[in-house]
Amino acid sequence: MADAFPKLHNAMWPGLVGKGSSEGEPSIALDRMLELTTQAKVNGQKFDGVDLFLFDPHINIDLSDDDVKRLADKIASKGLAVGSLVAPVWPGTVGDSAMGGPEQRAKFVLAVKKACRIAGIFNKHGVRRYGVIRIDAAVGPSHWLENPITGTKTIASTFREAGVVAAAHGERLAAEGEICWAGMHSWKNMVELLEQTDMPGTVGFQADQAHTYLYLMGYNAPEHALLNEGYSAAEFAAAYTKMTDALRPWTIDFHVAQNDGTVHGSGSHDKTGRHCLADDPNGKLDITATAGYWLAGAADRGLRHICWDGCMFSNATLENSKTWNAILAAMIQVREAHGWKA
Repeated sequence: MADAFPKLHNAMWPGLVGKGSSEGEPSIALDRMLELTTQAKVNGQKFDGVDLFLFDPHINIDLSDDDVKRLADKIASKGLAVGSLVAPVWPGTVGDSAMGGPEQRAKFVLAVKKACRIAGIFNKHGVRRYGVIRIDAAVGPSHWLENPITGTKTIASTFREAGVVAAAHGERLAAEGEICWAGMHSWKNMVELLEQTDMPGTVGFQADQAHTYLYLMGYNAPEHALLNEGYSAAEFAAAYTKMTDALRPWTIDFHVAQNDGTVHGSGSHDKTGRHCLADDPNGKLDITATAGYWLAGAADRGLRHICWDGCMFSNATLENSKTWNAILAAMIQVREAHGWKA
């Protein structure tokens, strides 16, 4: 299976997102997240790599070149590759709102530039040979609703500026489709934003199975709902087809995940589509079947890996080895059903 594609990655940011503040659980160190990843094993198969969050206390965005190389050595020594990187585009980090004024938008672009520097070091090292840099609008939909037309236009302009920077570094940007981000909070608004950004192949979409389920239900945009509670299997299939047909051509990064139809927030993170355990009995998704909607033609769009996202799982859940084996088993099923040759 060494040459099988897509490669299976584990996200490191569940150790950070919604944690580390007075409102959340303690952060889990990157070394521990790497250890938990390498310990998972199902029928002789293991995770191929990790996706990283370029944020303290995991990885300082201004880490020296030598320190980034040492980190690359550490990850490679564990038999893992590096895939996609999350740029710290939010207020309070390097970045700021993509919908803000010139100074805020300049900070957003700077965060992308800094992420590209680290990506370049990983690439030159050899630990990273595929993946994207993930972004979002770095502002909530309530502000966007005050002036939707101008809001989308401004975000698109910021994304284009960031896209120019990424392209100059040989990188691509994937905007994370999630109901808590301005102009990205519904499937239809997400498509409109990508079309206005108008950089196909450079600025695309990062689809997450848990988050996009909430797109179907119109949680933050009821006018764009494709399903009502109590829907039938046929209604689900029609709705999922409509959503993925609109977003799949833009999809350049993919997260395998489960959702139980509810939203969840932790610490300072706004409520968004809940990530559930892969084997959660309340899960609304057939993970393997619905992944196929997104992964059709994925190799042609430059995807080489998929990643599990367990964002805002409790620390007890993350520390349980059964969690990771269940996740890995689900991802192996996805690969066996929808894999491709490199």
